[in-house]
Amino acid sequence: MAASPAKRRRGHDGSAIVTLVVVGVSHRTAALDVRERLMVGAADLSATLAEVTQSTGAREAVIVSTCNRTELYLAGGDEPTPGAIELMSRRLGESAEPYTYVRREREAAAHLFRVAAGLDSMILGEAQIQGQVRDAWELGRSASGIVLNRLFQSALGVASRVRTETALGRGAASVSSASVQLAKQIFGSLAGRRAMVLGAGEMAELALECLVDEGVRTAVVANRTFERATALAAKHGATAMHVDECWAEVADVDVMLCSTAAPHPVVRAAHLEAPLARRGDRPLCIIDIAFPRDVEPAVRELQNVYLYDLDDLRAVVAANIERRREELPTAEHVIAEEVERYWQWVAGLHAVPVVTELRASAEAMRAREVAQVLRRMPNLSASDREAVEQLSRALMNKFLHEPSVRLKAAAANGRGLAIVDAARYLFGVGSAADATPPSEGSPTESARDTTSTDERS
Repeated sequence: MAASPAKRRRGHDGSAIVTLVVVGVSHRTAALDVRERLMVGAADLSATLAEVTQSTGAREAVIVSTCNRTELYLAGGDEPTPGAIELMSRRLGESAEPYTYVRREREAAAHLFRVAAGLDSMILGEAQIQGQVRDAWELGRSASGIVLNRLFQSALGVASRVRTETALGRGAASVSSASVQLAKQIFGSLAGRRAMVLGAGEMAELALECLVDEGVRTAVVANRTFERATALAAKHGATAMHVDECWAEVADVDVMLCSTAAPHPVVRAAHLEAPLARRGDRPLCIIDIAFPRDVEPAVRELQNVYLYDLDDLRAVVAANIERRREELPTAEHVIAEEVERYWQWVAGLHAVPVVTELRASAEAMRAREVAQVLRRMPNLSASDREAVEQLSRALMNKFLHEPSVRLKAAAANGRGLAIVDAARYLFGVGSAADATPPSEGSPTESARDTTSTDERS
C-alpha cells in the first residue's frame, strides 16, 4: 500500500517539496485485466498527461504505459501521490491503491533505470522496453521539463550501457526468440531464407517479427481464418494463404513455425511427404510453439526434418535466463553509478538558485553600503571612487567564493538538500528570511527524509 511518508522536506508554506516520484502498477503487482484498464494509448496520452498534472499538482509528468506497466513519473510541486492514486482509481473503476507502488527521489531514478535496462521486465533483459521508454518520453515531451528530461535521457543511456557492458540481453529469452535461435543453429544465418508461419495470433506475430528481423526474405502466413492471415501478412510484407492450401509451399520454405489454437495436430506426416520429396536433401526446420501441439510426433521421423517443440524451446529459454541472471551484479553496478551521477545533478539544481540569490543579496548590500560611504566622502576623485567599488567587489567575491563552492559540492553528496535549506536560513535569502530554522534531525537525517521510499512489491 502506498502510504504517505512520515517525514518530508517542507517548503516555506508548509507543503512537501517533491523532486521526483513514480507511482505505478506493473506485472509484479497487478493481473493483466487490471493493467489493461490502466493502459494509456498514444491517442489519449496528451489528455491524460493534462489530467495527471491537474490531479497531482506536479510541474512535470511522463507516463510510461505498456502491456506490463503503467507508471506516472512526476517532478516538482507538492506531494503528488494521493492525486496520482486517485486518478488511477478513476481510470480503473475501483481503488488502485492495492496495486500501486511508490518510489521517491533516488529510488525513483533507480527504478526507471532498471525498467529501461530490462531488469524489471517479465522477461529479464528484454530489449523492447528501451524503445517503449524512449517513445513514452518523446510523445509526452509537452508535460516534461528539466528534471524529467534529464532523467529519461539518463535512463536511455543506462539501458545502452547495460546492453553494451553486460551480456544481459544476449541469448533468446522468449519462446519466439528461442524459435529463431534454434533455426539459426541449423542454417547459420536466416538472411535470404523463406519461412512459413501457421497461425495468426500474438505468438505467431512475434515469431514472424523475429524472423523478418533476422533477414528472412519471403514469408507465408497460413491460417484457417483467411482474413486474419491477410491482416498479419500485410503488416510484414508476407503472403497470406488458407491453411488447407499451404502444403505445396513447404517444398520451397526453410523454416515452418506453427502456432495455431487448434485442439488437435494440424501438421501431419501425410501433409509433408509430397513436398519433402521435391526438396531433395535440403533441411526443413519445423518449430511447434503451440499448446496443444500443432505437429504430430510422426513428423519427427521424416528425413531431413528438424522438429522442435515447446519443451525444447523452454530449455533454451531457461538456460539463457540463467546466464542473464549472472550479469545482474554488473548491471546493478552500472545503474548505481548512473543514479549517483543523476542525483548529483539534481542536487545541484537546488544549490544553484541559492548561490544566485546569495550573491544577488550580497551585491545589493555591497552597493548600498558603498553608496552610503561615498556620500560621506564627496571630495573623492573618480578614480578613487572606482577603487572603492573594486575593493568592495573583490572582498565580496572572496568572502562568497568558498561558501559558493562548498554549497555546490555539498549538493552533490548525500546531504545536499538539507545543507541548501540551512544556507537559505543562515543567509536569509529568498523567502527563507522568515523561515523556521531546520531543527529536525541532523543534516544527514534530513537528507535521508528526502529519499524515503514507499513501495508495494
